[in-house]
Amino acid sequence: MTTATPAVSHSHTTGKSESLRVWVDGKLVPREQATVNVFDHGLLYGDGVFEGIRIYNGHIFEPDAHIKRLYESAKAIRLTIPIAPEAWITAIHDCARANGFTDCYIRAVVTRGPGPLGVSPARCGHPVCFVICDTLDLYPRELYEKGMAVITSSVTRNHPNALSPRIKSLNYLNNVLGKLDAIDAGVHDAIMLNTEGHVSEATAANLFLVRDGVVSTPSIECGILEGVTRNVILRLAKQLGIPTQERVVPRFDLYVAEECFLSGTGAEVMPVTEIDRRIVGSGKVGPVTVRLIDAFHKLARGE
Repeated sequence: MTTATPAVSHSHTTGKSESLRVWVDGKLVPREQATVNVFDHGLLYGDGVFEGIRIYNGHIFEPDAHIKRLYESAKAIRLTIPIAPEAWITAIHDCARANGFTDCYIRAVVTRGPGPLGVSPARCGHPVCFVICDTLDLYPRELYEKGMAVITSSVTRNHPNALSPRIKSLNYLNNVLGKLDAIDAGVHDAIMLNTEGHVSEATAANLFLVRDGVVSTPSIECGILEGVTRNVILRLAKQLGIPTQERVVPRFDLYVAEECFLSGTGAEVMPVTEIDRRIVGSGKVGPVTVRLIDAFHKLARGE
């Protein structure tokens, strides 16, 4: 049994060229003019929020869930987004059309705006909103067929009382350091543990395990981002009659899982066949993972 091909295809390679146009505060501008002020607190302190979104066949995937999470992240850091939710949808479509994309990755960003040096946002000016449409290949394409190797990172996931992982903020250093662990180990991603030593998620994707026919994923309380694609996978599993659990996942469970995969807007659904040099199951993409990949692709494509 083999996996389906990845859902993403790109209408052309505009995103790789200098002709890319970016939506910034209501205007479409060439990429070289898409800049932020060096005094913007989004740049200086990571003070801002973002969403990663996909367009498939000209349609935004799960738009309501993404926009809702953007506003919830902003509320959590006391940042007022200066435009209405429906304005983001218009901006995304306008940006995609301007670049000729029918399939692409979207980055929707809100920064605190420019202000004086110092961490206080009290004197920051107007928040800056922008949308980038481009291609994204988070992992090599061939890994979607054969699965990939990961490690567990030495970097602990942020404690929810420090900076909640449920806030999709511009401060991603925790994830960046985890990714560096993966690069140093010669693999493409790393699984991060929470402060209790239990599994949370990968550096930019949620994690699922399969054992005895049950699909398990770390619960929200484990210090994860409540992924939009994660919720889609749980919904698809229910439709397929596959039992699911959201629970605490000890590190041990990584090593005895029969199947493993990651999910995320950027990652889509990526099979994992090796963890910390331990082969997962048979070492090939498992049957439950294949069913969920196929279901995800059909949903994304509107089939």
